[in-house]
Amino acid sequence: MTHYDLVVIGTGSGNTIVNHRFADWKVAFVERGVFGGTCLNKGCIPTKMFVHTADVAATPAGSARYGVDEELLGVRWPEVRDRIFGRIDPISGAGSEYRHHNENVTMYEGTGRFTGVKELAVDGNDGQTSVVTADRFVLAVGSRPIVPPVPGLEETGFHTSDTIMRLEELPRRLAILGGGFVAAEFAHVFASFGVEVTLIGRSERLLRQEDTDISEAYTEIARAKYDVRLNHETIRVARRPDGSILLGMLCPDGSDEVIVDELLVAVGRTPNSDLLNLEATGVEVDHEGRVVVDAYMQTGVDGIYALGDVTSPHQLKHVANHEARVVKHNLLDPDNRIQADHRFIPHAVFSSPQIASVGLTEKEAEDQGLDYVVSTQKYADIAYGWAMEDTTGFAKLLADPTTGQLLGAHIMGPQAPTVIQPLIQAMAFGLSAYEMARNQYWIHPAMPELIENALLALPLKPQN
Repeated sequence: MTHYDLVVIGTGSGNTIVNHRFADWKVAFVERGVFGGTCLNKGCIPTKMFVHTADVAATPAGSARYGVDEELLGVRWPEVRDRIFGRIDPISGAGSEYRHHNENVTMYEGTGRFTGVKELAVDGNDGQTSVVTADRFVLAVGSRPIVPPVPGLEETGFHTSDTIMRLEELPRRLAILGGGFVAAEFAHVFASFGVEVTLIGRSERLLRQEDTDISEAYTEIARAKYDVRLNHETIRVARRPDGSILLGMLCPDGSDEVIVDELLVAVGRTPNSDLLNLEATGVEVDHEGRVVVDAYMQTGVDGIYALGDVTSPHQLKHVANHEARVVKHNLLDPDNRIQADHRFIPHAVFSSPQIASVGLTEKEAEDQGLDYVVSTQKYADIAYGWAMEDTTGFAKLLADPTTGQLLGAHIMGPQAPTVIQPLIQAMAFGLSAYEMARNQYWIHPAMPELIENALLALPLKPQN
């Protein structure tokens, strides 16, 4: 049994905690999977590399409206895949190699499970079990895709976001179970590469966690791009003699079927807290399996912190990185701890079109009984929107009518994750809508004019 000053379980954002300031600490990392976590290996980074490639592949489909005749001659899938993972896999390997050579760091490759309050058994990938103790632990074990209990699913075989990007070849037909951001992004990727995509959702809309106006508009756009089947519940999956996959579904009209070559399950993610045997520590988890922490990112057990997907409902890399910075500070300076700031957390969906959001949706504002006003600005009504011939994109803002403080911002259209950034900044620093619109220059004719015009359109009460 070896004792450490600090044990970090998980090498995603957890890896960013330990830097030169921990040089005199005895540290251990525990990693059950691939070094670097979900974002680097199976999430945001490779998916966005696929998305950008898909954006390039999709340009011929819309070029005619500009008077340009283009043709997609083909997609060399193995080259697309290998370009992406040929860059990512070495980064993961180099990160692991670096930690293995830190003089004050020990790497344990295996699954950690608590056997006491601050005692951890690591079932190594080599079949050996090690037991470690520590003064402090950081739980940063992330999450994994949910696999729904659909009869025949396990026997048939399927993909999740963990595996779909490493396919040997492009399928002709792909079904995606789910209507959230993972489903939307992969629908865009594979459809742009020429795959026939079927999106199967249990609810009446896609991206239903977004503002209702965004969700409804995206759903209509998706219907024109893919075979979208909503209010469908998948009740059976089976492999046919020719190797194809049959999905049986219940729907408002009775029953439905679809036959595809590959199946992607994208119905959500679940925290990996159940792998840690937290009962042995006294660390509390909520009804969804998330580790409960306070504003300092500490659990109910002194010296045990948690961050990222294992504790956060947002499941976003930028949130995990922020929480890692908070945990790092609080480990190094326990007498002057800081709190995590979860007030204005933005997110983006790299679908087609792109979507970005921060703050409250209109329904959330209504449910909270807030006094608010709304403005909507179309891309089509700004000069750069004309240049792009965009007919579906818009920005929607919510603000307090008296103070002008922004309550929420929701954008669907070209470069939405970039265009929204000034609004995130305004909310974080308390800049009112009128101040933001009038007290700076806005480049003309550029896409940020979408934001300028949306701010000016808010029906705010006169300011003194």
